[in-house]
Amino acid sequence: MASICDFTVNDIGGGPVGLDRYKGKVLLVVNTASECGFTPQYKGLEALYRKYRDRGLEILGFPCNQFGAQEPGSEAQIAQFCSSKYDVTFPMFAKIDVNGDKAAPLYRYLKHAKPGLLGTEAIKWNFTKFLVDRGGQVVARYAPNDTPESFDADVAKALS
Repeated sequence: MASICDFTVNDIGGGPVGLDRYKGKVLLVVNTASECGFTPQYKGLEALYRKYRDRGLEILGFPCNQFGAQEPGSEAQIAQFCSSKYDVTFPMFAKIDVNGDKAAPLYRYLKHAKPGLLGTEAIKWNFTKFLVDRGGQVVARYAPNDTPESFDADVAKALS
């Protein structure tokens, strides 16, 4: 696959979404969890989304239960939590695996395109983030403890 736009994923309601709908947009792809110490990053992610969505930013949230079983709920429960607790308006998708034999093809691509520390491709924890440019290429990877505020300038640069 040449770009992130070549993938199809399921939205949080279970319907297929071709990522080609985001062609020409800057994307921030995040594996999320509702019961994690980093869960309050939803607030910063939503603020980033509201700040830059009119300039072409899309944030794509992918719930994942692989780290400490911190996303145990159903998609409906996750959607309700994100909406009621953090007023999330950016797109959320169906729960996926990001590591292992059942890792979603999208995440296999992201990890290969932008390995982590010391070249490892594994996702270490919830709220690992990938920044994708308007051409669909992965340009940055941020650790779980990197807050949305800490890479705001990178997003602004990608949008310019």
